[in-house]
Amino acid sequence: MSFIDWDSIPPNEVAPGIRIRTPYGKNLMLSRVEFDEGAVVPMHNHPHEQGGVMLEGKMKFTIDGESRIVEPGESFIIPGNVPHRAEAIDGPCVALDIFSPIREDYVELANRYIPSEDK
Repeated sequence: MSFIDWDSIPPNEVAPGIRIRTPYGKNLMLSRVEFDEGAVVPMHNHPHEQGGVMLEGKMKFTIDGESRIVEPGESFIIPGNVPHRAEAIDGPCVALDIFSPIREDYVELANRYIPSEDK
């Protein structure tokens, strides 16, 4: 996959009001995350490094105990195993997350929608 048509990728709801679209390669995964207003990704951590950029709206982001409001154009990097949380504020929002290595749990979600002859 060289070029990405986001609209052709079916979304997966990973928490109430939060949908992801996750194209990936061998070592890198993108995740377009769409939040409804007030939707929350609860505090969690994972071994993958995660970077991202806010595309639309505003999000209150907590990384390792520090909270900030992240607005369009602002970015973040989260080392593996660091606790973090995100909440859409003042309306819906959209972020682009980048993971390395790829998240196998997201691969499993994404592959549910690929016809068996295309896998």
